[in-house]
Amino acid sequence: MAKPVARFVCQSCGAVTSKWAGRCEGCGAWNSITEEAVTTGPGLAKSATSKASRAGGGKGLTFVDLEGSAEPPPRVASGIAEFDRVLGGGLVPGSALLLAGDPGIGKSTLLLQAAAALADAGRRVLYISGEEAIDQIRLRARRLGLRGSRLELAAGIDMREIAASLDAADDAALVVIDSIQTMWLDTIDSSPGTVSQVRGAAFELIRLAKGKSFAVVLVGHVTKEGAIAGPRVLEHMVDAVLYFEGDRGHQFRILRAVKNRFGATDEIGVFEMTDRGLAEVANPSALFLAERRGNISGSAVFAGMEGTRPVLVEIQCLLAPNPGGSPRRSTIGWDSGRLSMLLAVLETRCGLRLNATDVYLNVAGGLRVGEPAADLAVAAALASAATDQPTDPSMVFFGEVGLSGEVRQVAGAESRLKEAAKLGFEKACLPRRVARGNRPIAAPEGIVLEEIGHLADLVARFGPRPGPAAT
Repeated sequence: MAKPVARFVCQSCGAVTSKWAGRCEGCGAWNSITEEAVTTGPGLAKSATSKASRAGGGKGLTFVDLEGSAEPPPRVASGIAEFDRVLGGGLVPGSALLLAGDPGIGKSTLLLQAAAALADAGRRVLYISGEEAIDQIRLRARRLGLRGSRLELAAGIDMREIAASLDAADDAALVVIDSIQTMWLDTIDSSPGTVSQVRGAAFELIRLAKGKSFAVVLVGHVTKEGAIAGPRVLEHMVDAVLYFEGDRGHQFRILRAVKNRFGATDEIGVFEMTDRGLAEVANPSALFLAERRGNISGSAVFAGMEGTRPVLVEIQCLLAPNPGGSPRRSTIGWDSGRLSMLLAVLETRCGLRLNATDVYLNVAGGLRVGEPAADLAVAAALASAATDQPTDPSMVFFGEVGLSGEVRQVAGAESRLKEAAKLGFEKACLPRRVARGNRPIAAPEGIVLEEIGHLADLVARFGPRPGPAAT
């Protein structure tokens, strides 16, 4: 007869221990270990191990060649181009996706719009909510103008009922679970949202998706640090992990793929939050630069790459005098550690004194930039702010900066230049090509390349900082 067995599980990393402790040895989190009970049969693990260890106890595996004879299943377009771009071209039948983001950022709104668009295209789409009642979903759909959609709704958290319903749905193309932290398995003696419940429910849903060939999207909560709540193994179980980023006080939203077995990682889709829901932004570069003023010091345009998409954004820098104490370094949208490194290079290698000033750095538009190619644009904004001289308004910057001050090559130079030329920029400041390596860059017509090999060459273009006015 099955009996419950108590164990202690860390709710941050999923580590299992035999007794309670105040601090998890796996991830170091405090007060994250709770007691959970699982139902097991006596001798089940021992019996399975002994059977597997017997000679000839199994049928064995059948190995096939890599090429195969069956064609891969076609992707299913959701009807929202930016969403399909992040997925790599559309939904893959039998795939499992995890969508996470801050509360109120618009995860449910995005999925409701995508599910309704796919349902209106003639596909069967099932939307299961464990957080909202059906009437609440209908109110949101009415606000978004989706009242007449053919989307099928259900509310519930019991995984036994959900699994039975999905097992009977032979023609479903997409299933949305909002959210995975609310699902409950009656075979696990713990509350919804615990590590065991999240892992067990996700395993059951992914098994159904693979067997019935429908795509399943799991909505996930995030912790206050921005990581996906629940066990880390959840991200390994799914085929794609998407983050919905943005500030609730800002109109832009960024959908970013941090894992994708069927497409490029770090691909982004850009949306704008309106009173009618999320609207696609086909040309984010133009939108990010719409309010830019080119005659202000401390500003530089960075030609970046997000996945396979070139994106132009404005890097803004402000320097304020600090008469005493430790100078402040504040960044929004960029790595603060990389800013500290770049400030050290500018002071040590280029003679630009910034140790007595507060530095504020902002990536305009709410986009978070993570690639090292932004070093040169940030350095240009810092040098412009330090000398009070604006950068060339018709120039874009990209390049990685090393600790000795050298400017290194980055990938995707031609795509960056084409995007800059499309938006009317006439010049580009980029790394100098080395003699032994890179092939010539095919610069678009009408854009002039200005190559630099060391950061001191960039700083020298701005000249000395102007002194106080004479009295």
